[in-house]
Order: sequence, then C-alpha cells, then structure tokens
Amino acid sequence: MLRVLLLLPTTTYRTEAFLSAAHQLEVDVTVASEHPNTLEHLNPSALLTLDFQDLPGAAARVMEFSRDWPIDAVVPVDSQVVVVAATIAEALGLRHNSVQSAAAAEDKHLMRQLFEQAGVSSPRYRLCCLDEDRADLAARVEYPCVVKPLSLAASQGVMRADDPDQFAARVERLEAILACQDGEVAEEFLVEQFVEGPEVALEGILTDGALRVLALFDKPDALDGPFFEETIYLTPSGLADDVQQGIARLVQQAASALGLTDGPVHAELRLATDGPVVLEVHGRSIGGLCSRLLTFGSGLSLEELIIRHAVDQEVELPARQSEAAGVMMIPIPAAGRLEEIRGLEDARAVAGIDDLTITAHLGQQLVPLPEGSQYLGFLFARADQPEAVERALRDAHERLEFVVRP
Repeated sequence: MLRVLLLLPTTTYRTEAFLSAAHQLEVDVTVASEHPNTLEHLNPSALLTLDFQDLPGAAARVMEFSRDWPIDAVVPVDSQVVVVAATIAEALGLRHNSVQSAAAAEDKHLMRQLFEQAGVSSPRYRLCCLDEDRADLAARVEYPCVVKPLSLAASQGVMRADDPDQFAARVERLEAILACQDGEVAEEFLVEQFVEGPEVALEGILTDGALRVLALFDKPDALDGPFFEETIYLTPSGLADDVQQGIARLVQQAASALGLTDGPVHAELRLATDGPVVLEVHGRSIGGLCSRLLTFGSGLSLEELIIRHAVDQEVELPARQSEAAGVMMIPIPAAGRLEEIRGLEDARAVAGIDDLTITAHLGQQLVPLPEGSQYLGFLFARADQPEAVERALRDAHERLEFVVRP
C-alpha cells in the first residue's frame, strides 16, 4: 500500500481534512509535526516528530524511518513546511519542487527579485533594514506603500502607509511584531508599491511545470488597508473569460520564475487598471478551512486531489463542481479574552449557509491583525449564484456576536 508523509504543523487547521482524504484514498499515512503528536487513532509507528527548522536533520530522520516504512510521497500542508518537504523529498528521490524554488516561494524579497528578472508583473519594491535611518528612508519611499515582513503568513505584519509619519509608525510596529516571533529576529523588511484594484486568488496544481487552474476566487471586500485582513472568497469568479485567462497565464509565468514544477499552488493577485499584478505565489494549497469550498468530479476534496497527484503523476484531474460557493474568514473584532459567542444558531439558519465552524475557544486571548494571524472561525455558503452566496455570508455574520473582554 502507498504511504504518504504529511507534514502537519501543530498550528494547522487542516489535520482532519488531510487525514480524511488519506483514509478515503486508502493510502497509509505518516504524520510529522514539530511537537509530539497525540492522534490516538493512528498507529504510533505512523507518527514522527521533526524539527522543521533543521532541514538536514529532518531529512535524515525521515530517511531512517523510511527504511522500515517506505514513503511514496511527501505533502506539505502549510507555508512553514514547504521548504522542509522539498528537502525530504529530494533526499528520498521522490518528485518534488526544488529546495531553491520552495524557499523562493516563502521569501518575499527573493520572490520579488525572481519576478523582476523574469518580467513578471508585480509591485515595485525595496529591501530595507530596521537599523536604517527611518526619517531618511521615509523621505525616499513611494506612497502609498505597503510595509511587510519577509516571511510571515496570513497578512501578519502587513501594513499600508500613506505618508512619512505613517511609515515611521508602521515600521516601529513591524519591529515589535518581528521581535515576538520564534527563532532569530529578522533585521530586514520589504516596502512595496501599493497596487490599486480588487484582489483575487488562484488555486492550481502543477505537473511537470504546467499549471492546471482548479479555482479562481473573487474577493468582494476592498483590501485597501491599513491592514489586510481577508474575509470573503467566492467561486466561480465573475470575471470575464479573457481576464481569467490572463490571470492564469501570469500565475504560470510566476510559478516558472520561482522554479516551481509540481504540486499545489496558491497565488494572490491584484487587478490593476492595466492588468493583473502578482502579489505572492506559494507552493502549497489554500490555507485555513477554505479548501472545504472545493469539490471535484463526483465529490473529490482538494486534499484528496493533492494526495492523488502526489502519488501518481499521470492522474487525471477532474473539473471542479459548478455550484457557487463561498467562505468568510471571521475576523477578530478586538484584542482580549473571548468570553461568549452569541447567535450561532441564528447564523446557521440563514438560507444558503452550509456550515459554520468556530476555531477559537472560550477563554482564548484574541490578537487581531497586524499582530495576530488567526481567525475566529469560518462561515461557508452555497447557492446557484455567487451573489446569493455573498448575501448569505454577510447575513449570517451580522447575526454573530463575539463578546471580548479587553
């Protein structure tokens, strides 16, 4: 029986989805996390603890493990394990993105450099140091701009500045955010041109460098700052076919510039007046619980599709089911302790609502953007048209009340 190594950080939302997919496909699974795992329904021999920051050490540990339990594919679940997954797959001689391309997809500065070299439409940028004279730097920056860290995910630390005073305040705030991260404290950050226009997201899969689009998501809420908290994703996109085709071509060009060749791809873009602009391209699938939106063929989940692709390069990729679907990533309204959640049943009763999952727990200390990187939960809706999906999500969200004690 085929065996898949799933790299599952303990902070991921997606453990259940990937384990369910492996069960449906009747493949053996080994779960690797950075802390000892207590998944009771798995055989202890199918559990690994790896230091995701120690790339050679993680690869050596898996090589040793695979002598008794041969591994046929390595699947990274979230951004923080994409590079170690490529390192392990390379050591095992399995199909994979190169370690260099995986690293480039998680380093915002290197990504910008490669896009620039390949002529990929992306924002103008400047690499800056926290120890630079900030007044001098603020005087040389193009406004409006976006201040962002080089490696954090989920819009954490990403802030817009419209003038020199705002810029200085944003950099000070980013410095504090970076100081709270695990590992070596970052000394550099990125300043990018703010690109006007709506955002979209593309979900795809690469086979031998060729991109197959799985879904294109519209984001109906304006993401103009000062922070960039994503809320609603809708699919299928309402954009004209030629615009969608242009987006797909640009993502293909961007993935090639990074050197990505195999596996899932998640891209974020802005639609500027003169065409799409790539913000980021990642060598992993969509985050959070958002993959629940996507079913393919006769009901295949995105996670099943990813695992099938990982173990069989020639797999036929079925088309996405045509029903309109959407998700709202429920934003954190304020910092503090979550005391109570009201209106859950009212929200679930809204016509079109398919599911409501609260991932925060009572008593949890909530941290909103830009310091935080999580959501309260996820609302899902389905209907005949994306407009009806959006209405259902907004109506259900209005019925929810989160009591947060400062």
